[in-house]
Amino acid sequence: MNKRTSFILPRHPDPCPGMPVERGPADEGVGWWVPEIKHTCLAKYIDGTRKAQTKFPRRVLIDPFCGPGRVQIKGEQDTRDGGTIVAWRQSVASGCPFTHVFVGDLDADRAEACEQRLRALGAPARRFVGPAAETVPLMVRQVPRGALCLAYLDPYNLQYLSFPLIEQLSRLKCVDFAVHFSLMDLTRNVDMELDPKRDRFAEAAPDWRLNMPNGLSKASLKDWFFDYWCGKIRGLGMTISDVMPLIESEGRAIYRLVFFSRNPFPERIWNDVAKSPNLSLPF
Repeated sequence: MNKRTSFILPRHPDPCPGMPVERGPADEGVGWWVPEIKHTCLAKYIDGTRKAQTKFPRRVLIDPFCGPGRVQIKGEQDTRDGGTIVAWRQSVASGCPFTHVFVGDLDADRAEACEQRLRALGAPARRFVGPAAETVPLMVRQVPRGALCLAYLDPYNLQYLSFPLIEQLSRLKCVDFAVHFSLMDLTRNVDMELDPKRDRFAEAAPDWRLNMPNGLSKASLKDWFFDYWCGKIRGLGMTISDVMPLIESEGRAIYRLVFFSRNPFPERIWNDVAKSPNLSLPF
C-alpha cells in the first residue's frame, strides 16, 4: 500500500460471529467517521512506518479502551472491524506484525470478545479487565524491554482520557500515541465545568482550574482547555503533530484525532497520512 494513493479500508467478515458488537451509546450504530477517518488514519500510519517498525524485534499495541473489537456503522446492516483489529490486520499486511497486543475494557465480555477476535486472526493478544487507570499500569509492566509501542487511546468520554494514564505510558522508552480527544463531551459539559463545585475533566488535565484565566467565557473555554491539554502533553517531552483532523457532524465538533511522539519521524508520517486527499472531510 502506498500512503500517497487513495486507500479504502478493507472490509472483512467477523472472525467471531455472535460475540458482542459496538453500536454506540444510543445503540444506533457509530458514526461513519470511525472507519473512514479514525481507522483509516490508524491503518495508513502503521503502513507508513512499516520499515522503521521492522527494526524493532518487539512491537507492542496498547489499547485500554478496546471495546468488543467489532463495530456497526449507523445505517449499515453489516459490521466492521474495530480499531484494534484494524491495527492488527494492517500490521500483518505491512509485514510488521505486532509481537504483543494488550487490550483492555471495563466490561469483561467486551474485553474477551476483542481478545478472541484477535486470537482468531493469529494475534498474540492478552486482555485486561477494568478501568484504564488500573489496567494501563499492568500493561506497561508487561511491555518487553526495548519494544516499540503504539498506544491507541479511544475513550468515548473525555473524563476517561486520564492524564496520569498518558504520563505513565509516556515513560516507555519508545512509544507513539494516537488519541481520540472528545470535543463533543467537552462542549456538552462546558456549563457544569464553569461550576466550581464540579470538575468532570480533572483527570484529563489536572490543575486546569488553577491555570484558567480569570473571566474566561463559556465560548472560549473549549479552545482554551484543548490548548492547555496540549501543553500538558508537551510537558512530557512529546511533540504533537501539526495535523489533527477535526471531525464534525451536522455542524458540531465531535473530536480531534491527535498524534504525539518523541521522535520526529513518526510525526512526519502521521502528518502525511492524516492530510491525504482521500481523508478530505465532506463538511
